Amino acid sequence: MQYQEFLDHIYQRYSGNVKLELERMEGLLKDMGSPQRGLRGFHIAGTNGKGSVCATLEALALAHDCHTGLNTSPHLINYTERFRIDGKELDIQPILEAFTEFEALFNKWEASFFEITTAIAFILFARSILDVAVIEVGLGGRLDATNLFVPDVTAITTIGLDHVKTLGNNLEIIASEKAGIIKAHVPLVLGNIEASPLHVIQEKALAKAAPVYLYGKDWNVEIISDDTAGICFNYMFGKTLIPGIKANLMGEHQAANMGLALTAFILYCEKHRVSFDEHKARKALSTVNWAGRMQVLRREPTVIVDGAHNVHGVKALINTLEKVYPNRSIHFVISILADKDYSEMIRLFCTKAGQIYVAQNKSDRAATAAAQLKEIAKHGVPAIAFPSVAEAYAAALAAAGDDGVVVAGGSLYTVGEVISAHNANA
Repeated sequence: MQYQEFLDHIYQRYSGNVKLELERMEGLLKDMGSPQRGLRGFHIAGTNGKGSVCATLEALALAHDCHTGLNTSPHLINYTERFRIDGKELDIQPILEAFTEFEALFNKWEASFFEITTAIAFILFARSILDVAVIEVGLGGRLDATNLFVPDVTAITTIGLDHVKTLGNNLEIIASEKAGIIKAHVPLVLGNIEASPLHVIQEKALAKAAPVYLYGKDWNVEIISDDTAGICFNYMFGKTLIPGIKANLMGEHQAANMGLALTAFILYCEKHRVSFDEHKARKALSTVNWAGRMQVLRREPTVIVDGAHNVHGVKALINTLEKVYPNRSIHFVISILADKDYSEMIRLFCTKAGQIYVAQNKSDRAATAAAQLKEIAKHGVPAIAFPSVAEAYAAALAAAGDDGVVVAGGSLYTVGEVISAHNANA
């Protein structure tokens, strides 16, 4: 079985097995020898920012000479992106071998695509005898397949409305689901979270005697500058003050994500008596590579891709663009999933758009180009539809000219298709 055959097989055979509960995963992992019990490190949840936090934690751990595994989702282009050891994507061969070894168990427990992916990550990481595992929650937290991992530190980045049909339609319910990752006596680091959902999380942490480290109280960041070269900020946590950190990610929200990761990593170092090195931390943050999140693909014209896939994420994107490109209109390439609040997302895009290039991405959940055009028309912004994201991107490039700015987003599927088109023409 080769890469595409494997991918087609697991999508077709297992993607319909989704069921939000942990009993199947518990049984599956037990039959596999409970590989997650051999792991330690970080478990990260949140509506937005958790991928950036995970990438930063990986960079910090590697800079401190830790043998490190990273498991994230979804992938942008290749399935292998979900598995990294020591900063490098795994080859498909060990993934295929792990799938083949445990396929009978996957069938026995009627595992889902995500449960299989998580189980493969756990077994490959356990066999690699890692110092640090960085595990990103897939959906929610309480019933997510990753939640059988007991970390040294948990973190929740932000709480916003997303996946409302699955997680609930208000911030408090969503916060309760994400707070399901809190483990007894395990430190919890919290990002910039509104008061009402924050209260829900703090109550659950109190019930489990989990120490809480809160943004703006226990740790903080202070923005110095933010532009296309990256962000510069001061970081404070207890007696630790690191001034003038320069990172290559854009956006004030990325400073908060990196500050959260720093706090979590310092707590990990304290627990395992690892010597935290400010110089190594600075170097790590200057080289964090997280594709599709305020990523500058090219210049002349400037092309930025960002996986803003919900209202909360689009607000952060527009806020950054307003600061970096004040008084400038943007050429947006967008394709949004139909199960998102795409009406409000489009309204936000229109506040900064000079022209919008619309398509329907390849996800079976994608909103049609016609539906998106209908929403754009309400705001009087020029827009045109294209048969594919790649064609929309090509048109935006041509129209922008060398001094223009093109921003692609609305979905990680859209970002993946734009990156693929960019790579094909590089």
